[in-house]
Amino acid sequence: MVMRDGDVLDVRPGGAPSRAAPEDHGAYRTTAFFLTLYASALTAWTVYGIVQGDGSLWDFVEGLFNPGASPASQLVGPYEWAFAAAFFATAALAVAHRRSARSAALFSGCFLLAVSLREAVGLFDAAYRDQYATDPLGGWALATRVLGLVVAVAVLTTMFPAAEHRRRRRAQSAPAAPRPAPCARDRRLSRICGVLFLVMGLARLAWTVRDLTTAGMDTARYLRGAVDGSVLGTLNLAASTEFTTLGSVLGFLVLGTLAFRARRDVRGALLVFASIQLYLTVRTVVWLTVTDFFNQSFETPEGALSMATTAFELATMTSAVVLVMGTGAGRGEDVAADDRAP
Repeated sequence: MVMRDGDVLDVRPGGAPSRAAPEDHGAYRTTAFFLTLYASALTAWTVYGIVQGDGSLWDFVEGLFNPGASPASQLVGPYEWAFAAAFFATAALAVAHRRSARSAALFSGCFLLAVSLREAVGLFDAAYRDQYATDPLGGWALATRVLGLVVAVAVLTTMFPAAEHRRRRRAQSAPAAPRPAPCARDRRLSRICGVLFLVMGLARLAWTVRDLTTAGMDTARYLRGAVDGSVLGTLNLAASTEFTTLGSVLGFLVLGTLAFRARRDVRGALLVFASIQLYLTVRTVVWLTVTDFFNQSFETPEGALSMATTAFELATMTSAVVLVMGTGAGRGEDVAADDRAP
């Protein structure tokens, strides 16, 4: 591959380095700072819940993996715990200037932006807005929401321009260089991950449609709850079921489509999303075990299908994490990715 780095022409067989270009280091460090800041805020809420709660630290640790236990913290939920860990991990990759941090950061920024916009819609409700003034923790909750919006905007505006192909387009005087393409093995692994994500997304979508068409389900309220933070009627930093369900379906389908097209720039995003979904699936399996649902699941076709879906998701997410981590191993992982970024 031929790549121009400043005034030095870098010729390397088999692929370019896996680290960001020196001119992008500032963007990566800025992203690391903001992601660490928001992850620290989520951690602070978690610690506050442990200190103020009746349970012990061990109760919280048990609640991390056992939904049936009573976790010490009720202020944030498993999605927030998982994303806090993902933000810290992405920040560490960004500090190391790893190119895989770019797509992971963009995915994190999009998630935070969606959460912030949902809360902004809820603030149009006067009763919900008043709770921020009357609740003892309302001011801190609002500050956390504002911080999430600031972090989302900062990460997206910082990392979107940090792509090699954009820099080449701006450098009119730079000689044309051949665009590198992922090797056949990496394209194959990426497409396998894409298929796994798409199948899982369609399965989630089917279950969601089934739930929404169940007799007695208020479909309009459910859909509104996904985009309006005031529907629950109480301040809650934990993501709602409606938001997480529809968000996961969208995440599976979008990332699956990009991965199937062998867009290696989504490798970091795939790893973050698959890891989070794997953690949540493990929690579900633990809950099924402690509630003895395994022995009752096959009594009805619906229960058997639900069990099969859970088993498939566990296998799918485990496979996706392994495959994504193997993509680009030893060959300059994400170089072609940024060249093919949108």
